[in-house]
Amino acid sequence: MPDVVQTRHGATVLMCAPDGPPIADEQSAVDLIGTLWGKDVQWLVLPVARLTEDFFWLRTRVAGAVVQKLQQYGYRLVVVGDISAHVAESTALRDFVHESNKGRQLWFVSDEAELDARLSAAA
Repeated sequence: MPDVVQTRHGATVLMCAPDGPPIADEQSAVDLIGTLWGKDVQWLVLPVARLTEDFFWLRTRVAGAVVQKLQQYGYRLVVVGDISAHVAESTALRDFVHESNKGRQLWFVSDEAELDARLSAAA
């Protein structure tokens, strides 16, 4: 299944395929940005399956590096999928997810229905 650009609730999003290259570090984010070049995409929707375990351990700084790189290039990120096991293991991650979901740059949602609800509310 390839990555697909869609318009959802007035926002242009890239729905990333779950079986694409893993996002393991800042360079992975740069590579992904390269595939977006020239496309009018506002949101990058990334399945949890594409993120390595290090993304969820904040002390590795992978999440911060990936999110910062995407934001530098003007992209917002939505992580879609069940991260409850990761959140249960880390109060720092729980707090990071909670604060991120209050903003407009990084969201963690459980499924596409929640994504649609968030995009609709933001429109």
